[in-house]
Amino acid sequence: MMTYPRVQYISQGRSSEEQKRHVEDVLKAGVRWIQLRCKDIPDKAELFALAKDIRALCQRSGAVCIINDHVDIALAVGADGVHLGLKDMPIPDARKILGDQKIIGGTANTFDDVRQRMQEGCNYIGLGPLRYTATKAGLSPLLGVAGYRAIMAGLKEARKVPPPVYAIGGIVSGDLEALLSADVYGVAISGLLTDDPERFRTLQQYIPEAGLQ
Repeated sequence: MMTYPRVQYISQGRSSEEQKRHVEDVLKAGVRWIQLRCKDIPDKAELFALAKDIRALCQRSGAVCIINDHVDIALAVGADGVHLGLKDMPIPDARKILGDQKIIGGTANTFDDVRQRMQEGCNYIGLGPLRYTATKAGLSPLLGVAGYRAIMAGLKEARKVPPPVYAIGGIVSGDLEALLSADVYGVAISGLLTDDPERFRTLQQYIPEAGLQ
């Protein structure tokens, strides 16, 4: 079974050039999991070209490359997998297209969402949001650290062992210790690392034995 990096960078940028620059910067800082999320490029051909470039950057750095939403593009560029929201393609359908060897992650906001994602057979869960974030429109209800604690405790009580759960949504450096104490596996971060990729090195102090990798 693959051991996933504990920090996932969700890409930002209004253009392909911005996206590539930010991904290059976080890879140089040591991040080894990239989720290409690009809602500002509607042209499918341009998005495909960008995904191909990001996949190549990740391969050179030995990083995991996940494509947000677009199963067809993930398949075409040979990405490591895809991340799907609750309103995106159903995970079982994506699995039929991508096969058993690809990583499929799913978004969740509630305990019931997490159970659904587990039943669907996703490889990891992006659970959130922790707090308000300007990088995502139409946010689900905010969880706060207490929300993560309640959901993870509920799973333990129900004797359900989830795949790796990543906290997501407005996370800052000071949140990591509390989130990990709530039994999440890792964090998915966007703005924090886009603004300053070197913050990744600060995050590493919280899981020194794993190096966040």
